[in-house]
Amino acid sequence: MNTNYNCPMLLTRDLIGGKWKILILWRLSKATHRFSELKRVIPKITPKMLTQQLRELEADDLIHRKVYAQIPPKVEYSLTETGKSLLPVMDSMADFGKSYGQLKKIYKNTP
Repeated sequence: MNTNYNCPMLLTRDLIGGKWKILILWRLSKATHRFSELKRVIPKITPKMLTQQLRELEADDLIHRKVYAQIPPKVEYSLTETGKSLLPVMDSMADFGKSYGQLKKIYKNTP
């Protein structure tokens, strides 16, 4: 990230904002995943967008990309310690979404 920030909220927004990053991080908080597994559990994301988001998250040190030297190549993604430090934030966001959704009757309790 090449920007200087005067507000920590804006920095956090830029790190995890957008349509897909928080969902990718949430999935990786549950387990290490390969690209195809992430694509399967986030079916509406395109392969191009998933690649872009994974690269940005890795560049920001929120996820780790481990490449295994084998044929065919095997790549796994997991949270870094910095990424794991976002877990309380994501838990709070999920709690808020559940409470708000139930209050407004727009939340369906499905996985």
